[in-house]
Amino acid sequence: MDDATFTLSGIDLFGGLPGSDLEALAKLCRWRRYAPPDQIIGDQDETTDVFFIASGRVRATIYAASGKEVSFRDLGAGKSIGELSAVDGAPRSANVIALTNTVLASMSADIFRNVLRDHPDVSARMMAYLVDLVRKLSDRVVEYSVLAVRNRIHAELLRLAREQIDDGNIATLSPTPTHADIAGRVATHREAVTRELSVLAGSGLIERQPGALVITDVSRLERLVKEGFEE
Repeated sequence: MDDATFTLSGIDLFGGLPGSDLEALAKLCRWRRYAPPDQIIGDQDETTDVFFIASGRVRATIYAASGKEVSFRDLGAGKSIGELSAVDGAPRSANVIALTNTVLASMSADIFRNVLRDHPDVSARMMAYLVDLVRKLSDRVVEYSVLAVRNRIHAELLRLAREQIDDGNIATLSPTPTHADIAGRVATHREAVTRELSVLAGSGLIERQPGALVITDVSRLERLVKEGFEE
């Protein structure tokens, strides 16, 4: 691919850097296109590059010994993946696959660490990202420990809603998360998700539209999650 046709201007981690710095960093990257379901990173791989999502969407997952897929999160344009191995040199902790046609820029771990050293603003953003990741993982541990399955489904829908909230109190999840995807995220089976989504649809909290799932009242969903912790 012709590196000159791509830019890092939309990458969250590099927000605030002047155009000249972004252009210089882009030239230090290797650019590649992926199509679904191409694998970008393999669990336990010993590679250490960092990847920046210029366009498209990817998913991080692992597979249990039983073969069951457990999804962690989906990431879109502007996000980055692979930072942990770049920082500590340890093997990859998850698989990452392309969900849509995706363009990624990869940067070697050595160059990435130099960027963190030479650009304090990037380093600060990196620390904030890692803190946020720890907080979210801690939230999931608590949810698995204290919430019933239906409440975990509510919590996952709320997470997705907060990522795609519209103006006001409505969130449109597009593309529609599959029942299997949600089940994998909350450690249950697809049938449990199907039942609970039917209940939520019957109450008017969610609406199914072509290619999307609409959360009609995010505040109400927040209250359901809070009530789950109080049961």
